[in-house]
Amino acid sequence: MKTYKVIGIMSGSSMDGVDLAYCEFSQENGKWKYEIKESETIPYEDKWRVRLSQLRKQSTLVYVKTDVFYGHYLGQLVNSFCKKNNLKPDFISSHGHTVFHYPEIKITAQVGDGASIAAITGLPVVSDFRRYDVAKGGQGAPLVGIGDQLLFNEYDYCINLGGFANISGKDKNSNLTAFDICACNILLNRVARDMGYKYDENGQIAEKGSINFDLLSELNQIEYYSLPYPKSLNRDWINQEFWHVVREYADLENQDKMKTLVDHIAFQISNAIDNLAGSNGKGKKILVSGGSAYNTTLIEHLKSLTDAEIIVPSNQIIDYKEALIFAFMGVLRIQNNANTLAEFTGASSNSVSGGLHGDFSQL
Repeated sequence: MKTYKVIGIMSGSSMDGVDLAYCEFSQENGKWKYEIKESETIPYEDKWRVRLSQLRKQSTLVYVKTDVFYGHYLGQLVNSFCKKNNLKPDFISSHGHTVFHYPEIKITAQVGDGASIAAITGLPVVSDFRRYDVAKGGQGAPLVGIGDQLLFNEYDYCINLGGFANISGKDKNSNLTAFDICACNILLNRVARDMGYKYDENGQIAEKGSINFDLLSELNQIEYYSLPYPKSLNRDWINQEFWHVVREYADLENQDKMKTLVDHIAFQISNAIDNLAGSNGKGKKILVSGGSAYNTTLIEHLKSLTDAEIIVPSNQIIDYKEALIFAFMGVLRIQNNANTLAEFTGASSNSVSGGLHGDFSQL
């Protein structure tokens, strides 16, 4: 039985840091098994957070330099991670950090040059998972649906509460689907930073606030929520379609703003569950991961809005599920198996996605 030893790298839109997960995968009787053996999140220094957040506004030369420099940085993080934990991975599978995502005009771009990672680490690298799907008319997101289907299929739906909240599973007609529901940690972290915090730990700020129902009503009427799936979001959408609504309530206390945003997120998630399940989710099991799985105020709001069973897993799965799945997508890539499914993204067909850098001949 072949075992693949892979380091998955993930940098999410909330820019908390770089997630590294050393994972082992094997397949027995057609079923995939996985284990996260080691994991670590390296928080971004301010210089990287600022550079990545502002990169879409910079010159072409700055973009290309950042792509290469960030690739070298990721390679150095992997080297330190391997040395610290005495790891000998077969290869690296890196998502990179998304800077541009406009699938409607067939554009998506993630920095973190795979060739640079391979050069620094001496390990083969799979990277750049989104562009092939987008070129074929897909959303290029969410990509984790393949992992949810093959690694976490004991659940009816998987929801990630990261920078954006997304869901994957089957609709009421048993068709596979996945899509971005709404913005999540990007919103909550921005309000927390306005109050001098990095994030709202355990939802304590939101818990003390009160819902502003006028703001809540306006947010819930934003056009994106009524669009059919598959669909995906980016940071520009937040700036262009979302924050101007919030700014109209400039006098609103930050804790009330936080509580209103939490209720908005929970409401949109419950709506997504209802639309997919064709009911209020009764009898459905839902796995919740990502940073806001720790936000007890958000989770309790969500539980109050759906009859589905909301399951919060171990901390390791909460924190590293996406890195795990990108590691798994790398395994499927080197097997030349589809790792991006048209059912999830809306592309014209399934794709074997990811660029290869280095020597994979021994795998």
